[in-house]
Amino acid sequence: MPYSRQRRSPSPESPGRGNRRSRSLSLTRSRRSRSRSPEDVVNPGNNLYVTGLSTRVTTDDLEKFFGKEGKVLECHLVTDPRTRESRGFGFVTMETLEDAERCVKHLNRAVLEGRLITVEKVWSV
Repeated sequence: MPYSRQRRSPSPESPGRGNRRSRSLSLTRSRRSRSRSPEDVVNPGNNLYVTGLSTRVTTDDLEKFFGKEGKVLECHLVTDPRTRESRGFGFVTMETLEDAERCVKHLNRAVLEGRLITVEKVWSV
């Protein structure tokens, strides 16, 4: 028996919804953009890009590893949204520029969880 759209009944209206507005209020394209204008971006040079990470590395592992060279303000491990497994890279924000430079000098090409990692400064455009 072929399926016919004409035989489908209309969807019921939710009680209390007099007007048929969309469920979500979409922001204008300029308000929902994640990118910032160059005037908004301030990079003091203490942000680090870390690659070559094992899938077993956690945010806590990164924080402990980089904490040896200075105070860590923030660690962000990039993960696959579906599997929640590490994508093998992340970002670490150190408290000072000197701490960040020390990390690049001493932790670049170091071994973490059996993997050779690279540490470099994030340069803003």
